[in-house]
Amino acid sequence: MSKKRAIIIVIDSMGIGALPDCAEFGDVPECNTLKNVCAFNKGLDVPALEALGLGNIQDFEGIEKTSTPIGQYGTLQEKSKGKDTTTGHWEIAGLVSEKPFATFPNGFPQELLDKFITETNCGGVLANCPASGTAIIEKLNDEHHKTKYPIVYTSADSVFQIALDTDLIPLEVLYKWCEIARKLLDDGNYNVARVIARPYKIIDGKPTRISKDRRDYSMAPPKKTILDKVKDSGAKVIGIGKIEDIFSKAGITHAIHTGSNKEGLELTIKALKEELPLAEMKYPEANIINENREIIFTNLVDTDMLFGHRNDAQGYGKAIEEIDSYLEEILPLINENDLLIITADHGCDPTVEGTDHTREYVPVLYYSKNIEPKDLGLTLGFDSIAKRIDEWLF
Repeated sequence: MSKKRAIIIVIDSMGIGALPDCAEFGDVPECNTLKNVCAFNKGLDVPALEALGLGNIQDFEGIEKTSTPIGQYGTLQEKSKGKDTTTGHWEIAGLVSEKPFATFPNGFPQELLDKFITETNCGGVLANCPASGTAIIEKLNDEHHKTKYPIVYTSADSVFQIALDTDLIPLEVLYKWCEIARKLLDDGNYNVARVIARPYKIIDGKPTRISKDRRDYSMAPPKKTILDKVKDSGAKVIGIGKIEDIFSKAGITHAIHTGSNKEGLELTIKALKEELPLAEMKYPEANIINENREIIFTNLVDTDMLFGHRNDAQGYGKAIEEIDSYLEEILPLINENDLLIITADHGCDPTVEGTDHTREYVPVLYYSKNIEPKDLGLTLGFDSIAKRIDEWLF
């Protein structure tokens, strides 16, 4: 049997229109991340996505419709109750979350913070409120340096974020504090999706986040996913970017973090060419006995983290164009035994008020050499991707 591979590329937050229940999540019906980014930039130059059929899904300024698409294209509607990275990725892998993760619009309970302060011996915390990460570190950097207390904050998402200057407090200490926070949240049944390490340094006199050292400490998935099925069959599941964090390592055999979309895309190309340093990336307990199937799972976070949350529609557009330029190199590497899937996990419309994720439909594009081009229309459930992967690999 020839080796079969499924390659999933998630363009983080590239939603394509408000879901019917968007108001329940604090979003406006006008939110449509890709459409509004295209309009703001007066069109995007994305020939590879165009060829796959992205422009056939709906009217996106500058993304042409094609009568000869090379892929299958459609729209996915989320089943899970959420609009965050963890919920979206879990559903892509086949796990629907019926219960939304908890959010903390007034900050975290004092009881939790007291335990965190005691167990970390950090002395105290700053902030404890919803905030933009770039704004909060600028606002509290001086106090952080004076007290050495970590900056703890949240957002409209289910996140417990810890920021500190790693020239003041070592990165390893930040990671340890995040592990303690994760355990406290799990032990207390707080139902928080992620603890996020947000390291920064003072660069040219300004507090600057260090993306490559960010780490996410997710809740462990409560059930098995398609990733577990592939791993349990003795095959490889390669996580590129923050995939291993999102799944709390469940279902992953090899992993590598990235500092940018460019790095993530270059590593995906290396994975396709079988040029990754897999021995360095392999989890010790992973037992690879099946070379006949493989998943390569890449998260491209810059669209969300650097541009969506910062209301930078121009930067968002350039990031999509950068992804497209790499897709022109990726597509020729996809053979008849490979299934390439390009999708998103939620929205984060930089053109609407606020800096939070938006509850949106997402696009899905499927490509394999010799695939039958098709309009897939609207499908209920990101988990339809997991079903398609299951059929492809098994």
